[in-house]
Amino acid sequence: MTHEEESRIIRAVLDGDTNRFEELVRAYEKIVYNLALRTLGNQQDAMDAAQEAFFRAYRALPSFRGDSKFSVWLYRLTANVCTDILRKRSRSMETSLTDEEETVLDIPDGRFCPQTELEKKQLRQSVRRGLERLPDDFRQVLLLRELGGLSYDEIARATGLEPGTVKTRIFRARKKLAAILMGDGNFSELSSSFSSAAKNRREKGGADA
Repeated sequence: MTHEEESRIIRAVLDGDTNRFEELVRAYEKIVYNLALRTLGNQQDAMDAAQEAFFRAYRALPSFRGDSKFSVWLYRLTANVCTDILRKRSRSMETSLTDEEETVLDIPDGRFCPQTELEKKQLRQSVRRGLERLPDDFRQVLLLRELGGLSYDEIARATGLEPGTVKTRIFRARKKLAAILMGDGNFSELSSSFSSAAKNRREKGGADA
């Protein structure tokens, strides 16, 4: 959906045709859900996050200035919602860590999980744990870049930062996340993942630092 199409729908909604907001939901619900799912790793949490992101967007629509595309603004709201959920999850884990220690340390039954799938699952879990430990400002830009697929300029417009600041934060966020995962033995896999993502963006015409 183009910027102009988004603007026409938003104007119609603000003029009282609130049903037109459904067009924006249909256009972006899949990518919003996928962004939330990759961030949170839980389908129910991802559904809740997607619904909350659209609710916040609808409620704040009168204040949307249109400096960037609605979709970019929506991705930022989604990242904020996911950050809130991760923060709550971290607090919950801290309070229940002692009671759940034995469960956390359970070893998956290899009979029901092929080794390669187990390794992928462990890597995803390590990445999520690493993301939870990143500062909020680093986590947000990294999610928008790596999972949302936004360009540096789009992230800058969504966050109100300068493009140079966005590049610097993403670079530092990657280093911090890599340092965290290195302790789990997942550094090589993460580097490969970032390299593949960067290559795909270059092939599609997007530059990467």
